[in-house]
Amino acid sequence: MAELVRELIVEDIPKVKDLLKKAGRDANYSDIVRLGGMTNHSYHVMMLDGEELLVRIPGEGTEEMINRSDERKSTELACKLKIDSELLYFGDEGSKVMRFITNPRPMNNDVMKQKEVLIQAAAIFRNLHTCGEDTGVRFEVFEMAGLYEDLIRKGNVVTYDDYEEVKKTVMSIKADIDSNGLTDRVPCHNDSLVDNWVLDENGKLYLIDWEYSGMNEPMWDLSCLSIEADYSSDDDNALLEAYFGRSATVDEQKKFVAAKLYVDYLWTLWGLTRVPFDGQFMQEYADGRYDRLKKNIVAYRNI
Repeated sequence: MAELVRELIVEDIPKVKDLLKKAGRDANYSDIVRLGGMTNHSYHVMMLDGEELLVRIPGEGTEEMINRSDERKSTELACKLKIDSELLYFGDEGSKVMRFITNPRPMNNDVMKQKEVLIQAAAIFRNLHTCGEDTGVRFEVFEMAGLYEDLIRKGNVVTYDDYEEVKKTVMSIKADIDSNGLTDRVPCHNDSLVDNWVLDENGKLYLIDWEYSGMNEPMWDLSCLSIEADYSSDDDNALLEAYFGRSATVDEQKKFVAAKLYVDYLWTLWGLTRVPFDGQFMQEYADGRYDRLKKNIVAYRNI
């Protein structure tokens, strides 16, 4: 996987063993490796019988932002559609045990730009977006943004001098897009960064980690992937063509770029909520998104 291996947290070991039992496995294992991640503690656990499992323990502070019951619904749907691996246990507080995708290939932006991988990603989104199911889980971008603003104030985190002006511009663009009619809400992943894609040893692509999933406008997922994998305009065109089965219209291109604004707007605020927990790393994360948000405002105006 693209995630970096991090130091094992000794205090997590009893929790891992307890979760293995809840998943119907023996508490003993042959090896355990901590995987990277921005908030949660995730482990690759090798069992004595050779089975490989993924065990996740929720990170500090996530209970304020993530409804784990909602996440479970979306995870179960993804597993049903065979977009993600098999789910073995999901706890009320967000712990989970899944079958580990064996021998995953290293993931990075270059891999996500490969034609065969890009086409698989578009097909996964299409499969998810057209499955016809309503999870009942709402992903209301601007309601969430308001929640994050409250958490930022609560955490005494400093925002940007021009934030109110930029926010006003984003809302103006949203009004322009919405004036042509609201898009139907469909099941979406909503956080399709490169680390949430896994390519197995046979070249099959999976989309994992459904913490922020919910009913949303489908263009969000495509725009999020484009941002996270640093797609060029040619990559964007290839992604949209693979998704629609044709070239995107001007209206679809505008919605695509507008969704890029929404993605960076929301995750900028999310990053700032994490600053009290994760410090400078999250500040830099938020700063990078905010800078790109302003650049894409210019790109939208140039369509």
